[in-house]
Amino acid sequence: MLLLLETAAGFGLFKLQKNKILEGDVDAIYDSFATPEKAQKAVTLEAFQRFKDTESAMDAATELIEGGLGKTMKKFLKKSIVNAGIQDQLGVMDKALGGVIKKELSIDAVYNPGTNEIIRGIRAQLEHLVEGLDGRETQTMALGLAHTLSRFKLKFSPDKVDTMIVQAVGLLDDLDKELNNFAMRLREWYGWHFPELAKVVSDNLVFARVIKKVGMRQNIKHTDFQDVLPEEIAEEVKKSAEVSMGTDITDEDLNNIQELADRVIELSEYRASLAEYLRNRMMTIAPNLTHMVGELVGARLISHAGSLMNLAKQPASTVQILGAEKALFRALKTKKATPKYGLIYHASLVGQSAPKNKGKISRVLAAKLALCSRVDALADNAEGPQLAESTKDYVERRLMSIEGQGEGRPLFAKKTDKVAKRKADTATGTAEYNAAADNVDPEEEQPKKKKKKTAEDEEAPVEKKKKKKKTAEEEE
Repeated sequence: MLLLLETAAGFGLFKLQKNKILEGDVDAIYDSFATPEKAQKAVTLEAFQRFKDTESAMDAATELIEGGLGKTMKKFLKKSIVNAGIQDQLGVMDKALGGVIKKELSIDAVYNPGTNEIIRGIRAQLEHLVEGLDGRETQTMALGLAHTLSRFKLKFSPDKVDTMIVQAVGLLDDLDKELNNFAMRLREWYGWHFPELAKVVSDNLVFARVIKKVGMRQNIKHTDFQDVLPEEIAEEVKKSAEVSMGTDITDEDLNNIQELADRVIELSEYRASLAEYLRNRMMTIAPNLTHMVGELVGARLISHAGSLMNLAKQPASTVQILGAEKALFRALKTKKATPKYGLIYHASLVGQSAPKNKGKISRVLAAKLALCSRVDALADNAEGPQLAESTKDYVERRLMSIEGQGEGRPLFAKKTDKVAKRKADTATGTAEYNAAADNVDPEEEQPKKKKKKTAEDEEAPVEKKKKKKKTAEEEE
């Protein structure tokens, strides 16, 4: 029996000298390879092929990992077994590899626990079984192959694109926080000199550009705001400057304020370019998810899940409360109502619904998002947001039906009216044939009109009651 060994140094082919070793248990096989002398008696080296360099070793290892038979191993086995006319069985460590060898080279490959233990014993005594092979050299080759293979996997990993989205949306959130802090500081700082400007100009970027363009408050009269502000707002700013209650500042103070305004402008422009980059990335990687909830909410869902594949593995109930884990476990601990939505609360479809219906529509939206994420992650040839277009239309119609505004086609089939049960015409209630029911003459089928009660009929029972009262008085 032959045994195939794959190492970082190359491929080895060994022949088992004693077939009784296969029949023994694990301890007996271990004793057969306890020392180099016992190992040399148990197996002998038939052939060994070294790898030329690290690149060839990486190619062979990649083929083995993917369950294929590389060119190097195929040539080695064909030369050592097929061309030599050897009909012995070949013991392998991997069942899938044994199937490929049997299919392509017609070699009887064997995979069982006994052969696995023998190959482990050969690997432990490999330095003594193969001449010219040093243990340190083998360890160095294994370490180099591991680094090269890891680098290759990382380079061509499909998850690396998700990493770009995760980092981009994280940076976008950080930029929003920093921009808010800088803008608030800029408004407060320049407000000592011109406090009325903050009330007239509400946008942070425009406020910073006005400060950069104006400088001192006294220069507003001679400043042209055509490229910064509309005419109406510019006139209002000039009027406010004439009656401003702000204090005077020095040129050094103004220089520091304008430097802060430059930072706000730069960060705002970079934030806009980063948002465009994120939008393009999301439309390329997850078009259906982006079409449903937008690039920002979709990117946050991917970031919170870790990757698009992890998001696709989540059920709709998890997608619904993704981002509200603390509230969920707090509710479970205190035995209160669990949250109905997490990150999807910021989606436009949930935001435009009434507060009492946000839970219902978020559940519907989460179910469709789970489908869209699976299509984006697992579909081979996904062209555009085809699934999201139909699902978004469904969610919008569902929202209209929940809000009571649906005028289009119904989402669900209307319930048919129940047929009233008919009692049997017989006195006992048993079913008998009624010949009169077969009559289709419209004159005979007309229902009888009820007689209207006359005044005399209505007064009759009253008189009877009076008579009863009289009789009771007479008896007394």
